[in-house]
Amino acid sequence: MDKFITILKQETAEIVEKKSKFIANIYHVESVEEAETTIKNLKKKYYDARHNCIAYRVIDNGTLVERFSDDGEPSGTAGGPMLNILQKNNLCNVLVVVTRYFGGILLGTGGLVRAYSDATQKAIQSSTLITKIKGIAIQVKLDYSNLEIFKYYCKNNDIRIIKIDYMEDIYLEIEMKISVKNKILKEIETKSLNVLEFKDIGEKYIIETVEKNK
Repeated sequence: MDKFITILKQETAEIVEKKSKFIANIYHVESVEEAETTIKNLKKKYYDARHNCIAYRVIDNGTLVERFSDDGEPSGTAGGPMLNILQKNNLCNVLVVVTRYFGGILLGTGGLVRAYSDATQKAIQSSTLITKIKGIAIQVKLDYSNLEIFKYYCKNNDIRIIKIDYMEDIYLEIEMKISVKNKILKEIETKSLNVLEFKDIGEKYIIETVEKNK
């Protein structure tokens, strides 16, 4: 997958349907393990709820993993529709858990699908969305006199500085689109850009755009 959308941070949304309360918690997760741990913790928090239905899509070790659970609701009325919404929105590294507190009135199959879908959609709408694309990370070593020049270069060439370590020399971790890689490496190698050392860390997904939902 070259490009996907994720969310910035955990958000919560809530709807009420015929006295049943549906609480949707949406999370950014980086692995299946993190998703499963989050689910376990949330079930402890909402231990008194009738259902905690889940859906997630996670890129784990380069593989897209998709899972869902109806958690006791009629098959196909909760987790499946929730996962379908994540798929339609091209959302990855995202976990949604919709907790239901039963209000005493049966909703029927169609009503359940609609309620779990609406709660999931409302959580997405409350989130800040981030588009991520395949990029690359590089570590560079600079002397102190070239730091500000290098920062200016990064700002003007769509290169993001992830961290700076101030030691005897300065070490920076930077990330960029793959299309930018050849340009910066050529300028490092030809000494157009004054860098003492550089090391290719490897490919990673990097932020392309950030957009707050309305």
